[in-house]
Amino acid sequence: MSGEISSADDMQRVWDVVVVGAGPAGASAAYAAAVAGRRVLLLEKAELPRYKTCGGGIIGPSRDALPPGFELPLKDRVHAVTFSNNGRFTRTRRSKQMMFGLINRPEFDQQLVEHAQKAGAELRTGAAVQRVEQHGSAVPDRRTVAVVLQGGETVLARAVVGADGSASRIGAHVGVKVDQVDLGLEAEIPVPETVAEDWKGRVLIDWGPMPGSYGWVFPKGDTLTVGVISARGEGAATKRYLEDFVARLGLAGFEPSISSGHLTRCRADDSPLSRGRVLVCGDAAGLLEPWTREGISFALRSGRLAGEWAVRIAEAHDAVDTRRQALNYAFAVKAGLGVEMSVGKRMLAVFERRPGLFHAALTGFRPAWRAFKEITQGRTTLGELVRSHPLAQRALAAMVPEPAAPQDAAEPDPHHADETHDTDGTGGTDGTDGTDGTDGTGTPGSVTS
Repeated sequence: MSGEISSADDMQRVWDVVVVGAGPAGASAAYAAAVAGRRVLLLEKAELPRYKTCGGGIIGPSRDALPPGFELPLKDRVHAVTFSNNGRFTRTRRSKQMMFGLINRPEFDQQLVEHAQKAGAELRTGAAVQRVEQHGSAVPDRRTVAVVLQGGETVLARAVVGADGSASRIGAHVGVKVDQVDLGLEAEIPVPETVAEDWKGRVLIDWGPMPGSYGWVFPKGDTLTVGVISARGEGAATKRYLEDFVARLGLAGFEPSISSGHLTRCRADDSPLSRGRVLVCGDAAGLLEPWTREGISFALRSGRLAGEWAVRIAEAHDAVDTRRQALNYAFAVKAGLGVEMSVGKRMLAVFERRPGLFHAALTGFRPAWRAFKEITQGRTTLGELVRSHPLAQRALAAMVPEPAAPQDAAEPDPHHADETHDTDGTGGTDGTDGTDGTDGTGTPGSVTS
């Protein structure tokens, strides 16, 4: 691929790719497009680094999707997980190998952006996008997209990647549809060294009192990230859950340095991932795991794909080729992340009805614990696990039948394509599988660590 820009582009300053949003999805997209030798502009409305409501767990698929040479700014390495069912039946399970790492998002996101810059992307902060236009007076030709900033300035691009979060303006332009919205509440709680030491290398996952809800404690040095998540519409109950959770853990006497909330949105199966020369990825596309609501790995992986296909769209000379490349992006997302999301939705449906079943399996059934480790370590995915284990297939099918394929999942005819919405549809044990530590209270000091 040539990185040369035509003289006409130089005169009008048309970027090959403009990425909106500098989180993990946007930074990954900008890196992928810049590595391909294109002129890339990364727009971020905030000043970096900035806080983001997020547990900050980096599982295997996230590590595998990082740029070459990226050194994770880990605050802790997790070798043990304490499970509780609404504060009861507490069990801790351990692994000799690290299962996942914990990071602070401001540092992590900043480092990803720096990698994109080193690859050649240009960063512009304090740039809030008002809208994108693919027709009209602001657009010089059909190969160009106008990105209109607040204040009226217009930036021109051959392709645009929307990575501007779950309340995405670019997602609204594309027509992203969601069918699951959840509310996450989180507190960053500084703790004394004695408390921090008790949590070192160990996280807590608590299956919550509302259907589909759960809470977590992630240790990060002298701070504990404590959060809960449940379906939107249960705001008061979710807040009570967090308050009770913190009190039960013996942390109510410590003042949080940050308290925040965030809505996560999962895409509907028939939600578009593109419109014309505009792609969406990460939270802006509603891409996250529906059961755990894990989003970092989905952001990194979809961001990389979006950056790679945005380069191809930037090179497309007509609507038919643009449409073809956009469909290829959608099918790439569907083949990997879409399969994981489909299984995750079915897992959530079971979990909503029978959280005790999950708790019993993870704390008392070795194959379930082994699967949990292999997923977090990146040795398999939820989709691969169900696909390759007949017992898991039968159990999941018995509890939640697999949904029928959507009627519009077939590939559209690219010859009828224009600037319309695209629809994509969508081992070994380590010898430490024993259960240890229980007192039924869920307090960190009472579980063997």
